[in-house]
Amino acid sequence: MTPSPAPADAATPAPLPSTAAAGTPAPMSRRAAREAAARTAAAPPPAAVTEPVGSAPVATAESASGESPFVGETGAPGPRRSRTATAATPAGPAPSTSTATLDDLFTGDSTTDDLGYEPQERSRRRRRIGGWIALGVVLLIFGGIAVGTLWVWNTYEEQIREVMGWEEPKDFEPGLANGEALVTVVSGDTGQSISQSLYEAGVTKTPEAFYDYLVDTGQNPPFVPGVFQLQQQMTSAAALEAMMDPANKLENSALVREGLTVDQTLPILADGLGLPLEDFVAATANPSDYGVEADSLEGWLFPAMYEFDPGVTAEDVIRTLVNRTVQSLDNAGVPVEDRQRVLTVASIIQREARFEEDFYKVSRVIENRLDPGNQETFGLLQMDSTAQYGYGELHEGSVSTSAEAQFDDNPWNTYVHTGLPIGPISNPGDTAIDAAMHPADGPWLYFVTVNLDTGETVFTSTLAEHERAREQWIAWCNDNPDSGC
Repeated sequence: MTPSPAPADAATPAPLPSTAAAGTPAPMSRRAAREAAARTAAAPPPAAVTEPVGSAPVATAESASGESPFVGETGAPGPRRSRTATAATPAGPAPSTSTATLDDLFTGDSTTDDLGYEPQERSRRRRRIGGWIALGVVLLIFGGIAVGTLWVWNTYEEQIREVMGWEEPKDFEPGLANGEALVTVVSGDTGQSISQSLYEAGVTKTPEAFYDYLVDTGQNPPFVPGVFQLQQQMTSAAALEAMMDPANKLENSALVREGLTVDQTLPILADGLGLPLEDFVAATANPSDYGVEADSLEGWLFPAMYEFDPGVTAEDVIRTLVNRTVQSLDNAGVPVEDRQRVLTVASIIQREARFEEDFYKVSRVIENRLDPGNQETFGLLQMDSTAQYGYGELHEGSVSTSAEAQFDDNPWNTYVHTGLPIGPISNPGDTAIDAAMHPADGPWLYFVTVNLDTGETVFTSTLAEHERAREQWIAWCNDNPDSGC
């Protein structure tokens, strides 16, 4: 029996327009519609045929029975639409199949609705993460370039400046002169040795500035021994002019620098005071004349600037220097019975260190090596300055010790003999004496100056560490063959 059509209400949808005329089956019940929808969902989708925009459809998505499933207002099955072809009734307009492209959007022929969906926007969080990663990569690249550039500059600055024509001037600019500086010229000094003295006194900018100026200008001036009162940061030309002016030479004056030996000090005194050198040699022959219980006055001629009245004798001068040493020892709290020992330690410190902080570290190295429990050097100080002094090559123009000096069996050679040498090796100043009395705290047993220009010194506790620092010094010497290695 064929059921009669059900009345149209909210539960049962009305028949589609013109379906009877088209020969289509009458509307189905809810149950039949649900079963038809289930069969349609289980069946494979029909092939979709696309067509030009605006033409009539040539294929529809229908169920196998020819019925068009649909979903009603209450959730019952209704019409099912395809993205590429849509079922249509003869009475309705022919829906177009979506074949629009992105190009159509720009020409205005289609809208985003024709495409079927809009591209989803990328996650903001993912965009932020990607941005940070990209920034990190950029920073790593530029950071690596910066580090590499800095290493190249620090390693090859001098060569780069030379090639590029960026050399720093060797001389100070005119107009910078200020303050006061005292420079001593002794008999036998040349332009080259005076150039070094001017640099050490802060008069010229570089050790070779004054000497290069003399060579470039073809001058060979007659230097007069004595103490000259100059200024800091002078040009080489201005320094030469000042040294040639007798008004800048201090009369009856002598400037004794730290670290000099007796043999180096006596000519300075003779030239500065206008007395025969022989008088000073005779005046230092017997240390006991000045209350010094030692075989030599080495270490007892205190370094300082001295001015004497006219008519002074060599003995008066030597007594003044010895008394100044006693004053420094007393100020440092040195017991009378320890004076010779402290001067010996201080004289080594004076020769080995350049900066005040290093004075106290070198003092600690000496004390650590003298410690009976030292299992690294077993009481050997192994100080180059002592070996060079004992062998007579302390002033050969090089900090390196020759093999002959290192193994020579003289009583000052601390490479051969344990403990301190038999006496001082130079005249120490106040800082060296204080450092001998108050060494810094530390485990150091070794030190090496790895840059003779800057005085940078590396202190270490083991032989392996010392060897690495020593390799650093050797590398610097290879790069600077004319710097006193």
